[in-house]
Amino acid sequence: MAAASTSGSGRDIGGSGGGSAAGEMEVEAYRRLFPLPFYERHLLDSVRPDARPLHRARDTSVVLGPVASADGSALVKIGDTTMLAAIKLEVMTPSADAPDEGSLAIEFHMPPICSPIVRPGRPAEVAPVISKQLSDVIVSSQMINLKELSLISGKAAWMAYLDIYCLNADGSLFDAALLSAIAAFSHLQIPLVSLSDDGKVVAVSGDLLEDESTPELVNKERKLLLHSIPFSLTCILHKKYILADPTAEEESIMETSITVVLDSSEQLVSIYKPGGPVLAQTSTVKDCIVLTKHRMKELQNILEESLSAMEVV
Repeated sequence: MAAASTSGSGRDIGGSGGGSAAGEMEVEAYRRLFPLPFYERHLLDSVRPDARPLHRARDTSVVLGPVASADGSALVKIGDTTMLAAIKLEVMTPSADAPDEGSLAIEFHMPPICSPIVRPGRPAEVAPVISKQLSDVIVSSQMINLKELSLISGKAAWMAYLDIYCLNADGSLFDAALLSAIAAFSHLQIPLVSLSDDGKVVAVSGDLLEDESTPELVNKERKLLLHSIPFSLTCILHKKYILADPTAEEESIMETSITVVLDSSEQLVSIYKPGGPVLAQTSTVKDCIVLTKHRMKELQNILEESLSAMEVV
């Protein structure tokens, strides 16, 4: 078991022989009964029970286009936390206040399958909170210029429905949800449309392009241009320690967290601290921002690699 062999403190907790089954059972029992002291023994060595350094995020992967029926989609994993994001575009009539702009609608879903704490028939309390956070960050970062979603001024524009489904909730849910949103928008292909004889905007498939009777196209098939892409990192604050990218277990036993969001120009988009017993001192916040800058570069590389891999295919 990893907890029994990560550090000297882990072996001491067991108290009976390094790799014996009895020793491992004692370590696991101690972990279940006294989770916080168990973690604190590891924190003394600046590691976690799984040997991950305090400031290191978990392995992260991005797969583009897993949902064939969506206009843009992505599957993201951060450790065991797994998010599936899918975007559907629909033509709408723009508002009178913004006749040259489209709209976004973002929903975050936590079905019971994602976590034992989510019960069937009862929506997870955190789901609408994360939905609101995602909307605020994506809008305030100005990642998407809504004018790019316009089709015909005052008459037609795209409504982009982004749905994010949490398939496995093992901590840092907002970070994984935001990354899946970014990846899905990076994969988004805006379809071709034309204006029919009765004035309706209709989608144009590839087969119809060869038909001479097809009405004139309203737009071009293209990718959505993203600006100032936001990336986030959630950290747990516990005494003098900062744990980046916490697991669900870490979040449950160390209650104070802080989420920093930076855009691709390293400008601060938001800082979110939902509460907890530990005060976020200025120096601590600065340390979290530095960690977020490093994490942002990692995520940019991962996203670029996934985009490059898709172009090759």
